[in-house]
Amino acid sequence: MSTPIVAPEVPTAPILDLAGKTAVITGGSKGIGAATVARFVKGGARVVTSGRAQPESLPSGVEYVVADVSTVDGVDQLARRARDVLGDIDIIVNNAGASTPHLGGVLDIDDAEWVKDLHINFLAAVRLNAALLPALYARGKGSIINVSSAATLSPSSTMLHYASAKAALATYTTGLAAEAGPRGVRVNTITPGNVASPGADAIRRALTEAGDVDSPAAGGMPIPLGRKGEASDIAEAIAFLASDRAAWITASDLLVDGGQMQTR
Repeated sequence: MSTPIVAPEVPTAPILDLAGKTAVITGGSKGIGAATVARFVKGGARVVTSGRAQPESLPSGVEYVVADVSTVDGVDQLARRARDVLGDIDIIVNNAGASTPHLGGVLDIDDAEWVKDLHINFLAAVRLNAALLPALYARGKGSIINVSSAATLSPSSTMLHYASAKAALATYTTGLAAEAGPRGVRVNTITPGNVASPGADAIRRALTEAGDVDSPAAGGMPIPLGRKGEASDIAEAIAFLASDRAAWITASDLLVDGGQMQTR
């Protein structure tokens, strides 16, 4: 009998790779966002984060803004509070995202759902960057990480609205990096694979119950490293790209999926 592969323990000793940095992280109340907030605090960063509802707990010192970043007003509220609390901002992590699978396929996704997914999975990042990027340009430094999804690499008809919005985000990242690089700002994409999180777990259950078991989004493809990802796996990758260790990395798309998609 083979031994199950489990995620390694995250080192308890602090890695102060983000000491002195300030960061704005969207979607920080749960899942990848919450893990990223915790990792940034452990790394020494000061953090402002957001979500649509107040979480039960937060790491000490984190400023939380209840804001719906799928709306213009929500982004403006977060940007204003971040500037008030942090002053100069070094890092933006556009992590907020959500979707609902449509088990009837593409024709089951109505216009409102397409628009809804574009707002939260794409335009939220565009708007927050537009609000904060001028200050990064003025200082001549900074790092932006936009969180996409492996759904873009093998899109299922049941999640095509989500995959399309995240693909737009990845394309936008590449173009923004070309402009921002000469101004000292790095812009990269993180593409997570199947990660254990409340939102992703619910989608996997819905797809499995509907019989869409072979879809990568349902976890149907084998993962060479033998396990689904943990939120901390993605948080570590985000922290690396945000830190000065990645000082010569921009316009990259880092796939963190345990080898499941096997792309080049």
